[in-house]
Amino acid sequence: MTEAAPLLGPVELMMVSLPETGLSPRVLEALAAQTRAGTVRVLDLVVVSRVGEDEVQVSEVAADEVGIEVFDLAVPGLTGDEDIALLAESLEVGETAAVVALELVWARDLGAALAAEGSEVIAAERIPSAVVNEIAAYDH
Repeated sequence: MTEAAPLLGPVELMMVSLPETGLSPRVLEALAAQTRAGTVRVLDLVVVSRVGEDEVQVSEVAADEVGIEVFDLAVPGLTGDEDIALLAESLEVGETAAVVALELVWARDLGAALAAEGSEVIAAERIPSAVVNEIAAYDH
């Protein structure tokens, strides 16, 4: 019996600070390029604004709002209230951020192969590109 491939690969929640102008076409197009390349799939996208000390506004971003056809959100609403509340704690009053749930498509097959062998990823840590670039520049 062949084991079915998982429906979704690993998902990463990413919060990105936004300028007052909101989601930029340049950033959206860069994300769309990764989607077209099959590297990631955008599952959910919300904009979070801290409007008061204890008040956060959340708006789900619809694919047609951003004008890029590859943003057919695969699982809108996936980013739960608890996730959003936890991420929003780091925002100062007046700040706005986008929270995107990205399926790491590239890791789906790897995850299936690991599972078939009885293994799984038990820890992962992302090192921000600014930190990696600073270290690389310092070492050279």
